[in-house]
Amino acid sequence: MQLFYNPNIDEATETFSFDKEESRHIIKVLRKKDSDILHVTNGLGLLFETEITLASDNKCIVEVRSIQKSPQPKFYLHLAVAPTKMNDRFEWFLEKATEIGIQEITPIICDRSERKVINKERFEKIILSAMKQSNETFLPKLNEAISFKEFIKQKKDGLQFIAHCEETDKKSLKQSLKQNENITLLIGPEGDFSEKEITLAIENKFQPVTLGNTRLRTETAAVVACHSVVFFNENSN
Repeated sequence: MQLFYNPNIDEATETFSFDKEESRHIIKVLRKKDSDILHVTNGLGLLFETEITLASDNKCIVEVRSIQKSPQPKFYLHLAVAPTKMNDRFEWFLEKATEIGIQEITPIICDRSERKVINKERFEKIILSAMKQSNETFLPKLNEAISFKEFIKQKKDGLQFIAHCEETDKKSLKQSLKQNENITLLIGPEGDFSEKEITLAIENKFQPVTLGNTRLRTETAAVVACHSVVFFNENSN
């Protein structure tokens, strides 16, 4: 199934049109024509089966034939991850985390961060493309980059973890998880979190955890954490 995206549709929508760029792709590139079926999501868990009623490369119009509602996940995973020095590594994480099933991502700027500026628009395009490619109907939320200290001060629900490489008392993430709980997990930059950041996180009720016996790159750690949480919840039901 090929999936399209339109954020402006809901259960009350009967007909809608794609913008000029998407219309041209549908008609000129994919060679769709009148009466062809398109599957569309609004990124909020709804899957629309639609039929093309006007196959125009300027304004492709479709009519909604049926709507399916995907079940809301019973847990909510929010990863706060330091952007990597090499952009492509962070982009790889965004793609894979979206495919696995993350709900929210916040880039955090830490004491040892080598990259302090992100291209949010590009990151959002990568997330959207990954959602469509994997036939997901929930679009992960990408927040603006924020400093570590500011993020720690924000109110959060559920379990809170910080994964770091310091030789201190830490539990395994897998041993610390609870079924169907909201989770916020911090992943640091290439040089790891500073001691001050680890202390501040623990003072704000973040539990220190380990993701395994080996030292992982930032983007690898983030993907491992994402998969661990999703796998744990899917196999505990």
